[in-house]
Amino acid sequence: MRVPWRRKHQSAPWPVVLRDDTAGPEIVLRPLRLGDEDEWQRLRSDNDQHVRPWEPTLPPGSATPPPVPFGRFVRELDEQAAMDRAMPWCIEVHGRIVGQVHIFGIVRAAQQSGSVGYWLAESESGRGIATRALAVAIDHALGPAGLHRIEVNIRVDNERSLALVRRLRLREEGVRERYLHIDGAWRDHLSFAVTSEELGAETLVSRLSHL
Repeated sequence: MRVPWRRKHQSAPWPVVLRDDTAGPEIVLRPLRLGDEDEWQRLRSDNDQHVRPWEPTLPPGSATPPPVPFGRFVRELDEQAAMDRAMPWCIEVHGRIVGQVHIFGIVRAAQQSGSVGYWLAESESGRGIATRALAVAIDHALGPAGLHRIEVNIRVDNERSLALVRRLRLREEGVRERYLHIDGAWRDHLSFAVTSEELGAETLVSRLSHL
């Protein structure tokens, strides 16, 4: 008897560079490189206050890990991708890094799913770049990468990100109470998802072009 969930799956290809120029400036999703350190460190420093309210923190009682050198950070991202656990990209516009988007928590076998998260420089907000980056990443995940379901979880008070996923017409699945420790406290999140069946022959990038 054949047992489907014991079959070996085809890992997602990596490294992968994705591009979209359907609206506005071309955006490029690519893996971080060791040579990006100065630019990336400057970008993170400039946007510390902008991203801090939405980034994970450790709950009380957790041991604080030592700072991770940039080289090790990049190697760990590459290792996660090589093990088919994540697809981590930086977002590049006009040759400049402006943020990151990750497919993470990838589970294969009977589930074939993952989650997506992102951050974008404050100076680039309001130009549709984050929306397009998420659309491109999710289209790749549900297409060539062979996943079946992608979800995104957003703090209930993060109006900008909620507007983004609603623009992509992702299906809302409800509130996850005290879901993640963010900015010093356990925060409620709204959960959104999309499956390959829901899209069919459509893509999220094409959805944006019809708005």
